[in-house]
Amino acid sequence: MASAMMDAILGMVTPDMKQAIASRLGESSQAVTGGLGAATAATLGGLAAKAGDSGFLGQIMGLVSGGGGQNILGSLSSIASGGPSGATGDLVSKFLPMVFGSQQGQVTNQIAQQAGISTGSAGSILKMAAPLVLGYFAKMQSAGSLNASSLGGMLKAEMPGMGSIPGAGMLKGAADTVGAGAGRAASAIGSGVDSAAASGSRWLVPLAILGAVILAWLLFRSLSGPSTPAAPAPVAAAADTTAPAPAAPAPAAPAADATPPANPAWAALGEMTRVKLPDGTELNIPANGVESKLIAYLNDPNSAIAGDKWFDFDRLLFDTGKATLQPASQEQVNNVGAILKAFPKVKIRLGGYTDNTGNAAANVKLSEARANGVMAELVKLGTDAGRMSAKGYGEEHPVADNATEEGRAKNRRISMRVTEK
Repeated sequence: MASAMMDAILGMVTPDMKQAIASRLGESSQAVTGGLGAATAATLGGLAAKAGDSGFLGQIMGLVSGGGGQNILGSLSSIASGGPSGATGDLVSKFLPMVFGSQQGQVTNQIAQQAGISTGSAGSILKMAAPLVLGYFAKMQSAGSLNASSLGGMLKAEMPGMGSIPGAGMLKGAADTVGAGAGRAASAIGSGVDSAAASGSRWLVPLAILGAVILAWLLFRSLSGPSTPAAPAPVAAAADTTAPAPAAPAPAAPAADATPPANPAWAALGEMTRVKLPDGTELNIPANGVESKLIAYLNDPNSAIAGDKWFDFDRLLFDTGKATLQPASQEQVNNVGAILKAFPKVKIRLGGYTDNTGNAAANVKLSEARANGVMAELVKLGTDAGRMSAKGYGEEHPVADNATEEGRAKNRRISMRVTEK
């Protein structure tokens, strides 16, 4: 069953489409093939993990209904050459966070490692796998063979070994040590790869990769506790360069972060800590990250609104020269969205900045597109657009020396200033 579905979905990718993806991303055709297999397997696995949730399945069916799915089927070639955009881009931006939540960045990193491609390419390929899966569902729905109930059954059949490996075993193992959990994961992954080699099926290897992704995901969730719910649904930078916030967040116990940061510099933001917001939402955030500083500022009744008090996002990544946020950025965007929801009176201004490399006018345009892009993501998460404004400042107001690469990296940033609290 798993092999049949994988064959059907990936059979929608023509050689021309595959070459178009390879040319656009600068990767080999072979690497794209491996990436698509891993990304599709991971997507089906994420869906299968929620196959018993009728509300979730209804939301998925809602995405492929109303002509949206049929539009995807007719535009697969253009998606391959240019990436998802327009209505299809909106569907993908809603679908992937629904499937992976805050773990989308970690899944992208796993795909990159397994396929031997860059993280940016893995993110783009994951965004290609999403319309393939949605298009396949739309095709089945159009034929009258798919509804929310049958989708659940089909997904359960897609991962017959899921219950025996990451389900009861991994959740039961939440009380065990990290090492023990990792050992079970390694054993399961090894078994999957051996079985794949023995059977000769070209899709069992991606499914074994999927086992690694799902096992790591469930291990991360079981160790770190409940995460902030993801709403359906940028390089960054420096720490906040203004004076330290006068109050600290409510005391919280450190939480283990089982996955490496997408950017090594992020490790300098301190250990992950669990912080409760006024509306009861709990965030798992770096102790010295911008979220902690912003929460402390908003919780302090003595902190005044100041025109020079800016908070720099410190875990955002953009595609080079573009306003496209990379998947690893989604966790921080989700966190800021949750903070704004918990402090409904707060209004903010977003500022985009670049280094001094290149054309100054083009830098202003790029910085504004990036600031507007972050604002758009926050609107998708439920923040009223009337509470926010955005502006691009280009290379103005540098916070570091543009003569060094480190300084230029710090100057390429998105910042926010609280205008009302």
